[in-house]
Amino acid sequence: MRVQNHPILGVLHEVREVALVVDGVRIAAREGETIAAALAAAGIRIHRYTPKQSTPRGVFCAIGQCTDCAMTVNGRPNVRTCMTRAANEMIIETPNQSQGRLD
Repeated sequence: MRVQNHPILGVLHEVREVALVVDGVRIAAREGETIAAALAAAGIRIHRYTPKQSTPRGVFCAIGQCTDCAMTVNGRPNVRTCMTRAANEMIIETPNQSQGRLD
């Protein structure tokens, strides 16, 4: 789901589509949008599970201050996906991958 016509920003203009690989699954993204936005548009709302209670966590602050959206991007751990722009063929690994969960 994407906003097509924003009440303040106006109509969403066409942009180039790129592919991300998230835990081995290809998803479509819009070039320049954040990884977290691409995940949300693909229906992926859970980014990790807490270690103690296995509680699902998604985007919380969306301004890079917390670590709820942190994932491994192109082999680099702890990348805040809410602040990192999507680029073609990025390899994203969620902490869920080790648990076999991609929700």
